[in-house]
Amino acid sequence: MTGDILRIVATDCGSTTTKAILIERNEAGEYRLVARGEAPTTVEKPFEDVTLGVLNSITELEEITEATVPKGYAAGRRALIKDGKVWKLLKEGEVVDSRGDKPLDASDLYVSTSSAGGGLQMMVAGLVKAMSAESAERAALGAGAILMDTLAKDDGRKDFEKVKRLRQLRPDIILMSGGTDGGQTKHQVEMAEIIRSADPKPRFGDMKLPVIYAGNKDCRNEVDETLGESIELRAVDNLRPTLERENLQPARDEIHELFLEHVMQQAPGYGKLLEWTSEEVMATPNAVGKLMKSYAEQEGLNILGVDIGGATTDVFSVVMKYDADGNQLERIFNRTVSANLGLSYSICNVLKETGIENIARWLPFTIDPAEVKNRLRNKMIRPTTIPHSYEDLLIEQAVAREALRLAFDHHKSLARGLTGVQQQMDIGKMFEGQKVGETLIKMMELDMIIGSGGVLSHAPRRAQSALMMMDAYQPEGVTMLTVDSIFMMPHLGVLSEHHYEAAKQVFEYDCIVRCGHCIAPVGTAKLGEPCVTVTAGGATHAVAFGDIKVIPLGRNEFVEANIEPAKGFDVGAGKGKPRKMKLEGGTVGVIIDARGRPFTVDLNAPGRVEAMRKYLAAFGLPLP
Repeated sequence: MTGDILRIVATDCGSTTTKAILIERNEAGEYRLVARGEAPTTVEKPFEDVTLGVLNSITELEEITEATVPKGYAAGRRALIKDGKVWKLLKEGEVVDSRGDKPLDASDLYVSTSSAGGGLQMMVAGLVKAMSAESAERAALGAGAILMDTLAKDDGRKDFEKVKRLRQLRPDIILMSGGTDGGQTKHQVEMAEIIRSADPKPRFGDMKLPVIYAGNKDCRNEVDETLGESIELRAVDNLRPTLERENLQPARDEIHELFLEHVMQQAPGYGKLLEWTSEEVMATPNAVGKLMKSYAEQEGLNILGVDIGGATTDVFSVVMKYDADGNQLERIFNRTVSANLGLSYSICNVLKETGIENIARWLPFTIDPAEVKNRLRNKMIRPTTIPHSYEDLLIEQAVAREALRLAFDHHKSLARGLTGVQQQMDIGKMFEGQKVGETLIKMMELDMIIGSGGVLSHAPRRAQSALMMMDAYQPEGVTMLTVDSIFMMPHLGVLSEHHYEAAKQVFEYDCIVRCGHCIAPVGTAKLGEPCVTVTAGGATHAVAFGDIKVIPLGRNEFVEANIEPAKGFDVGAGKGKPRKMKLEGGTVGVIIDARGRPFTVDLNAPGRVEAMRKYLAAFGLPLP
């Protein structure tokens, strides 16, 4: 049936804005973005019907396509709305062999995501904070939830404090975990007693609060009896059936089902929206994660992605997991939300967590740190303002570096191997320093970094986005740097569940903008000493330690290259060993970052301002 899908409409109902996109298959048989429309989200008074915002955003698509018709597409306005709803041409199970007798109106597929009404808000409860509770956090975050709090037997709080917290927060769903299958049952029942004592009420309606139990299967009945009839219990497979194994997908699937049943159904107008979309609306962060996971698995890539907003920063990763002997197991998806790190409403939280010195160190000019602090306070007071001078822009991008770095540190602390696991290892592996519970994110193995959010997607120059990601994440070896152009990853994520090839084509051609490969040798030396030599396209580029060089290479341009690191430096093949590979350019080109790893900047270091200006000049960026 996917071969008959010629026109796709997708919407993302955000907390303030509903965004719609129109995708069509052109004469060459390729799916491309045709138009994008926006309208205010209408879940609150006086409208209280999310479908009004959906129809308004799609009406903008109709108007745009009447005004401008891309080459290779049928002319005329698309009639995407009929009788007050999104018009879908194909019904469930219907097969149309050709377009010959089909009208040029309507869509063949309509899909939607939503984070309106505050998104999916959850609490998780486990026994050991660093084990079962941490697995529950990964399950909830991976399903697109906003994690309100984590309860655990060893979190240092008294039972009455946990009861008070449950009553205050009013989550949509609670996820309970704890114990391996066949293990003890006492503590799970005690946690159930705390939840029952709190008698928490959900945000919407008079319905029963849903609790997902994903702990020791031997005490499901006891937990059910303890919770009582005022709570709806859903039992799924254990998150940690054994200490050595984590099983997150059943809990994530159940979270998605409850999101549709309890959260979506209670929000105004979502009943109609569910009918239009064949009974499926996906949480926006979940959709972004679905796209990254599908793309990483299909293309065989390790991906790191970030969405930095005004109040929060989401970090996503899909990376290969290995066993103790170095054999590949599977690609693991993780998502974290840093709810207090953003560039408008939460900008002073970034300042508080990192300190003014860490922000000021990225500025290519001398300024009193107190002046920077005052400017950030003004931004918090007026969160919707944008920089009006180049100096203001550079200050905002300096804050972004720190927000990205802090959110990434948080992500690495959660995206890690299982704690509590006993591993047998030979004496060689002991000396190699392998640790149980270390982060799964290996920078040398990352293939692609995707930057999203206003400060990255709407930076005046793509080179500025690339430099922010290089400074914050410090990629190692050879990594492709990309930017999400207009944030349609949620739309493509829910589309990938129905038509992966269409989602992939639009993702690669219209969604992400490739800045180019970044070559970053790992190691340190004295400034000016040899670091790396790259031979590509008949030219040789020798870059000294402490410098950045950009090799011009455009979008969809490739070159075979030989990368030779100096002695003591590693680009992925080992210290001092060369690496041959095909490099791809982009809007910036191939970037050689010879500043070494780890790369550190000290606010009071001599020559810091000159070095920062040199990095800007390497990209051809204007100097303040």
